[in-house]
Amino acid sequence: MTTVLPVESRRKIFGVNVNVFFLGIVSLLTDVSSEMIFTLMPLFLSNVLGVGTTIIGFVAGLTESTDAIFKIFSGWFSDKLGKRKFLAVIGYSLSTVAKPFMYLASSWGTVLAVRFSDRVGKGIRGAPRDALVADSLTADQMGRGFGLHRMMDTLGATLGLVLAAVIIYSVQGGGIDLSLPAYRWLIIVGTVPAVLAVPVLLTLVHESGSRPANKGNQGVFNTRGLKNGLSSRFFMFLSIMAVFTLGNSSDFFVILRAQNLGAPLIQVTLMLVLLNVVYAVVSLPAGILSDNLGRTRVMALGWVIYALTYLGFAVVTSIWQVWFLFAIYGVYYGLIEGVGRAYVADLVSVEKRGTAYGLYHGVIGIALFPASVIAGWLWSAVSPAATFYFGAALAFLAMLGMVVLMRK
Repeated sequence: MTTVLPVESRRKIFGVNVNVFFLGIVSLLTDVSSEMIFTLMPLFLSNVLGVGTTIIGFVAGLTESTDAIFKIFSGWFSDKLGKRKFLAVIGYSLSTVAKPFMYLASSWGTVLAVRFSDRVGKGIRGAPRDALVADSLTADQMGRGFGLHRMMDTLGATLGLVLAAVIIYSVQGGGIDLSLPAYRWLIIVGTVPAVLAVPVLLTLVHESGSRPANKGNQGVFNTRGLKNGLSSRFFMFLSIMAVFTLGNSSDFFVILRAQNLGAPLIQVTLMLVLLNVVYAVVSLPAGILSDNLGRTRVMALGWVIYALTYLGFAVVTSIWQVWFLFAIYGVYYGLIEGVGRAYVADLVSVEKRGTAYGLYHGVIGIALFPASVIAGWLWSAVSPAATFYFGAALAFLAMLGMVVLMRK
């Protein structure tokens, strides 16, 4: 039987509901695994399998977009049932089962199939999990709570990348290209924390609040049902997110850019560690700042920093400059990721949170496919710099949209 407790009656850690902390532990363990196995996947495709950037962009875009429809459906379904946890368990479990099969990958088609399965799991769990975080928080804690969750998630990513760096250096030393033996060790070790995350979710996370099944969500899944109860302001925010995401191609291209400039593999991995350390440090203060200053201003600032960072990746000429850009890129993530999720909770009613998070993640996921395909094409047909000029331009447009259209 699922335990359901009012938000106010639960213990608190770091000033927020204990549920948020344990969901953060689940995300931490999962990100240790995902960063070890999938972050260097573009280098596996390029260095080991000899795949070009157009195919890499296709794989990145399709797999990152795969979860979109599942997020939309699972968010709506969690609202319909009035329950979130069991969908999160299914999603995390599916991703855990998929990851070890990367060990057998010998073609980009196999990589696509494994990553596709992993993203289906993420799609099933993403919106219900974010809705469960929001259900566990009071209105004045949304920024703090999501900031804490993103901080823990990112600490997991940092730990995963540190372990990846140790394994890579132990197996192949300081070469530029990723080797097959090193990547296979990343898969073996990276599977362990993914397996540990599921029992933590099962035993320590509970349904939160006294939320009944949403009577307005009865019947079949359809577009009209998704729109009911959601404001035009929320859909304006989704439109702005879509514009930004069309220029926000997969981070595969940031990794390829570092290697393109001659950074050894161990340095690329440590650059990603730096990015995630900065991301983790900024996330909680950014969430607290958004509770006091407002989400719109913090997100606009984040997109300005993103635009400047992408302009930097376009013109960078030396490795030390890439280190600096990775750090600034972490500031962008810290300002945007948790605050964006908190903003969704601000814009919708409690009973529509699952649907709203599904649409939020769905729009981003769907836009990532053309974004990554365009980025891959620009890289190969024009120049690596063109990929980043395009992203910077759309980030600037999104910032203007946020300031002009979402101001109160």
